[in-house]
Amino acid sequence: MNIPFLDNWLKRHDGTRSTGLAAAVEVDPEGVAELLAECELLRVRVGERGLELDDSPASLAALDQLPPRWRDDPEELPWLGNDAGLYLGTVLVRSVAGALWHIWPSGQPVVRLASGREIDVVEAGLEWAMTGSPELSQVYSESAEG
Repeated sequence: MNIPFLDNWLKRHDGTRSTGLAAAVEVDPEGVAELLAECELLRVRVGERGLELDDSPASLAALDQLPPRWRDDPEELPWLGNDAGLYLGTVLVRSVAGALWHIWPSGQPVVRLASGREIDVVEAGLEWAMTGSPELSQVYSESAEG
């Protein structure tokens, strides 16, 4: 996953690039959570359609109801899907007890639930952006239950 603004964040927090996102989660989990919650492209695009994302489970259902006009732009589609996944992860981390960000060795951010189950939220976001299924609210509900 390529997060262009991560370089600046890492330099601001430890002076080197070598720590990587996984180490940053260990050192500053709240800072990384804030970074992953930015989802700027998604927030701008849905804002243009009158929806403000408030990091709540209800906002995932509202997001699922938007007409998928982003599919008209194949260049933007993967970026928007990535943001949708990070947003799903943000909602999970902020509203499900024991959920936290975890970074796989590949650099992929996932949400680890208290049960130890890991949700590949970026993959879910990409699938949602490309096909509409599974709905983000459905992934949230299934994750929050167990």
